[in-house]
Amino acid sequence: MRRAPDPAAVRIDGPWTHRDVYANGIRLHTAEAGDGPLVVLLHGFAGFWWTWRHQLTALGDAGFRAVAVDLRGYGDSDKPPRGYDAWTLSGDVAGLIRALGAPRAHLVGHGWGGLLAWSAAALHPRLVDSVSTVSAPHPIALRDEARRTVLRRRPRNQARALSPMLRSQLPIAPERWLVREDTLPRLFGLWSGRRWRESPDFADAVARYQEAMLIPGVAHCALEYYRWAVRSQFRSEGRRYTEAMQRRIRTPVLQLYGADDPCVLPYTRTASAPWLKGPAEHLELPGVGNLPPEEDPAGTSAAITAFLKSH
Repeated sequence: MRRAPDPAAVRIDGPWTHRDVYANGIRLHTAEAGDGPLVVLLHGFAGFWWTWRHQLTALGDAGFRAVAVDLRGYGDSDKPPRGYDAWTLSGDVAGLIRALGAPRAHLVGHGWGGLLAWSAAALHPRLVDSVSTVSAPHPIALRDEARRTVLRRRPRNQARALSPMLRSQLPIAPERWLVREDTLPRLFGLWSGRRWRESPDFADAVARYQEAMLIPGVAHCALEYYRWAVRSQFRSEGRRYTEAMQRRIRTPVLQLYGADDPCVLPYTRTASAPWLKGPAEHLELPGVGNLPPEEDPAGTSAAITAFLKSH
């Protein structure tokens, strides 16, 4: 049996500085590059700060202070038994901004990180300068589109596109599935476009994510995000979260998608409009799936940098 890696294995050397930041009652590991207005980069499911390695350096070179964080339960951040609800996770983001000594920050998030960027902008608006989401519609828009398509007889609909994550509701078995040698290569292959999937970089990147997933506690914590998302629909906290998320986002918003994203379908990508109050941009990268930071790092970096400079 392969020995579990040390959490410090994610502190990969590069043109960035690793730090421990204490926020919202836990320790968060970050990688930081550049100096200027603060940009906080939030990774998605099965990732860690390294998802943003290309954007970290690009934003640093463009005159921003870019900080990529291991979310609660991931990488070398703390892995407490609780706190994987959107309320607490948004508090982590807000606490991180304050702990980094900035009055406000631009938030950039992929997947689950994007959902937390939306949430932090709604729940902690005074701390957020702008929101850039990658493959992440507004949480209520995503939920509503999945609900609407449950009974639609289509070859693909938003509910079916999210179905692989429904297995997270079972106990124990999902954790064993997530650390299997073939799981992440298969998931990343399903989620990504052909161009990156067939490139030499694919195997190297997936190997990094596999090692990070084997860190003790990470698989369980990663699945807890999805367990809360589903189970909260039947609880009062879920209703309160939905009510709080009805607040329209007044900060500038960039929504960036891969044109071939199999997880967020075309009609869901445009469903966030009712929650937008301020300036908004919508971009799609051709030939790219659900992982733009990996599949088209140059295009992703250029789009985010241009948006941030314009606001």
